[in-house]
Amino acid sequence: MNFIHKISAEAYCLILLAAISSILPGAQEEKWAKLRRQMVEEQLASRDITDRRVLEVMLSVPRHLFVLPQYMNMAYEDTPLPIEEGQTISQPYIVALMTQCLNLKGNEKVLEIGTGSGYQAAVLAHLCQEVYTIEIRENLAKKAAALLAKLGYQNVHVKWADGYFGWPEKAPFDAIIVTCAANHLPPPLLEQLKEGGRLVIPLGSTLYFQTLTLVIKEGKKPRVEYISGVRFVPMIGEAEKRKR
Repeated sequence: MNFIHKISAEAYCLILLAAISSILPGAQEEKWAKLRRQMVEEQLASRDITDRRVLEVMLSVPRHLFVLPQYMNMAYEDTPLPIEEGQTISQPYIVALMTQCLNLKGNEKVLEIGTGSGYQAAVLAHLCQEVYTIEIRENLAKKAAALLAKLGYQNVHVKWADGYFGWPEKAPFDAIIVTCAANHLPPPLLEQLKEGGRLVIPLGSTLYFQTLTLVIKEGKKPRVEYISGVRFVPMIGEAEKRKR
C-alpha cells in the first residue's frame, strides 16, 4: 500500500504545508534572523561587545548574503570564511570588536581599507553618516559595490584603489578601519584622520599573527591601545613595498 494512503488526508495536508512553508521566503528569513540572534547572544553579548548600537546592527545585517553560496549555512558561525581571490570575511566577533573600537555616534565619516565582500562596510553604514571603502582587487570592489547598492546602502562609496594611500580627496575622516594586516601604520592614513579621530588596524607580522591596535590621534604623538591578538590577510600594494 502506498505510504500516502496510510495516513489521514488531514495529516497529509499538514505535512505538505510544512514542506511548502519551509521553502517560502518568510520561513527562510526567520531562519536567518534566528541564527543572527544566536550569534549576537552567544558570540558577542556574552563576550566583551557591550555597545548596544553595534549589537543591534549585527542583529540586522544579513551576513549570509556577503559570503559565497557554498558557505551560506556557516554565515553566522564563530569563524572567518573564504571569499573570492583568496580573501576572507572576518568572524562576526572581530567585525563587532573592530566596529566597537571606533566608538561611532552616528554623524561620522568613516574610511575603510579592504572592502572585501562589503559586510564590514554594511555594518558601518548603519552606525555613521558616510562610509568610504577602498578595495585593491578590482573584481571584489565591483562585486561589493553592486551588492551594497542592491541592498540599498546609499551612504557607502566604494573605490578600486590601493588603500595604503587612503582617500585624500574625501579626507579628513572621523574614523578609519583597516581590515588587512600591515607591519606598520601607513602614514597617509594617520594624516587623513581628524584630530581626536580613532583608527583600528591589525599590526604585526603579515604572515602569522597581528595585534589589533587602536590609534587615537592626539597631536604629534598618537595614543596607542592594544586590543587583541588577531590574524588577517596581508595588505598588498604599496604596503608590500615598504615592509620593514
